[in-house]
Amino acid sequence: MRPAELEAIRRGEVDLAFRRWDRPRVRVGSRLRTAVGLVEVVSVDRTTVGALRADDARRCGAASLTELKAALAARADRPVYRIGLRYAGADPREALRETVPGPDEIGEVLSGLDRLDRASPSEPWTRATLRLIDAHPEVRAPDLAALVGRPTPDFKRDVRKLKERGLTESLAIGYRLSPRGQAVLDHEDGPRERAPRREGTPLPRTIGAPATAALRRVDVHTLEAASHWRRRDLAALHGVGPIALDRIEASLAELGLAYAPD
Repeated sequence: MRPAELEAIRRGEVDLAFRRWDRPRVRVGSRLRTAVGLVEVVSVDRTTVGALRADDARRCGAASLTELKAALAARADRPVYRIGLRYAGADPREALRETVPGPDEIGEVLSGLDRLDRASPSEPWTRATLRLIDAHPEVRAPDLAALVGRPTPDFKRDVRKLKERGLTESLAIGYRLSPRGQAVLDHEDGPRERAPRREGTPLPRTIGAPATAALRRVDVHTLEAASHWRRRDLAALHGVGPIALDRIEASLAELGLAYAPD
């Protein structure tokens, strides 16, 4: 799903999606992890283009019934599925990332990392990847993968396994260790001196890399920092377009914040 669709689902403005599939690709009750949190599948029904109505278009975020039908024109040999959706809350990994494990739990986490290493078709990678991210936070995945001579897709797949355990966080560009990940790595290597963890709410991942990079160049790394800027001043930055500004504005509103007044 596109970022705009996800944001609309989170706000409750969209609760349907339509797809042409050869067979159902999701099941009722499934919870999909997305950039905005969990999206639950509440229904999956086969339908036809002729059965679609204007209300279906509105509920899936299309501008009109004509637009919805045009979007389904491709792959006309496949059936149409009507998928009911609802926002199911924040990703539980967010709370896990902030949970610093005690001695017993650290042992369980390390045992899990050992199992990942043993299952690797090549060499052990879990600690090396944690150390790499710790040393190079907010660095693009392709650049990190190049540092260790790995294909980017393989590297990103492994980082997702660490994220499942609450040890890393995905940012708009790159990654960082979570407080949980830092505690686990410090248990392994001993405490290390790190730059102070940036306070505040990270910029939305959905604004895109060009906008994120442009904002970082002016030291805007968080939503709280963005709230000190006027919208038109951020719009003047190369790479920051109206879609990114709208998504930042929506995220600010969730925190009870807004752009600085003109």
